[in-house]
Amino acid sequence: MSRYRQAVRVRVREWDPRSASDEEIRSLVETLNEVLAADLPDDPPWQDVQVREYLAETMPGERRISWVAEDDRLPEGTGKVFGHVTLLLLGDIGVLEVLVHPDLRRRGLGQQLVAVAARRAYLEGFSSIGVEAIGDTPAIPFYESLGFEKEYVETRNVLTLSSVDWSALSTMAGGISAGYRVEYHPGGPPESLLEAYAQAKLEGQDGDDNDLDLRPSSSDPQRLRDSLDTLHRRGLKPYIVLAIHETTGTVAGLTELVVPAQHPERADQYDTIVVREHRGYGIDRAIKARMLLELRTAEPGLREVQTWNAQHSESMLKVNAELGFQSDRDWYEYIADVAQLVQRLEPTN
Repeated sequence: MSRYRQAVRVRVREWDPRSASDEEIRSLVETLNEVLAADLPDDPPWQDVQVREYLAETMPGERRISWVAEDDRLPEGTGKVFGHVTLLLLGDIGVLEVLVHPDLRRRGLGQQLVAVAARRAYLEGFSSIGVEAIGDTPAIPFYESLGFEKEYVETRNVLTLSSVDWSALSTMAGGISAGYRVEYHPGGPPESLLEAYAQAKLEGQDGDDNDLDLRPSSSDPQRLRDSLDTLHRRGLKPYIVLAIHETTGTVAGLTELVVPAQHPERADQYDTIVVREHRGYGIDRAIKARMLLELRTAEPGLREVQTWNAQHSESMLKVNAELGFQSDRDWYEYIADVAQLVQRLEPTN
């Protein structure tokens, strides 16, 4: 019998990480790590480092609202955090993240957390709500049972740095066609390249209409500045590698990676983009290989890099395989109509 399943009574309340006690933050991290141990046992556990900032900071124009589930028998903020939900109000969609302690699953707590967030999204005037769900975890049947519909799928790929052939990687980093140079910029691109960088992101995006864009990228100079500033405040250390077309000085390709303070042994690789007219010159492979070479020195404690790719992105999947990435599991994006979701979850008398 689980240590919580018998006697716990749970209440859900709105919660602000900025004013939360250190005890609450630690308890939330403990619950998150117990969820990871159950659902993603190969993922590194989180550390209680800049977690408050990670949860509180958002991009300008975006808002995040949070709730926690805690022991109803104890004063607020003094007991175990059993569950957590955030609603990120992002453009024209609300994005959910739901966390429920494994010992309290299948008791209605997850549904209660989704209901309170959906109700807020409805009151805020949002018509759609999206969520990411990880393949081969209980999240898939849970969201489908609530009426969420699958809209998009991508595959997570993980590279274990101890398995890398660094000599071969160095050759790949140099395998770019003449007329291009590769630049490494820890912390973010310099101000002089921000406009060209933003233009490359705008031109190089595939424009996949099936992607719900739950992790939006930045494609104008000011939003890039704001995005980089937000990353730093959230404890995410950015690294950028660019391919510069020497004749024009334009950014022909880019790859972005962050090392989170919360799990510094595994980095997250974000966008890797090559502008269409510069494709076919070995840029994607060269910039990703250069990134890994730089990280070897810049982040000696780093053990793994994870990235996500659409299943139709054959060229990038091929590059990742050449670099040594291994396919891990699928990541799904689901969407639901807010009004219908609220109605479905409305308690009945």
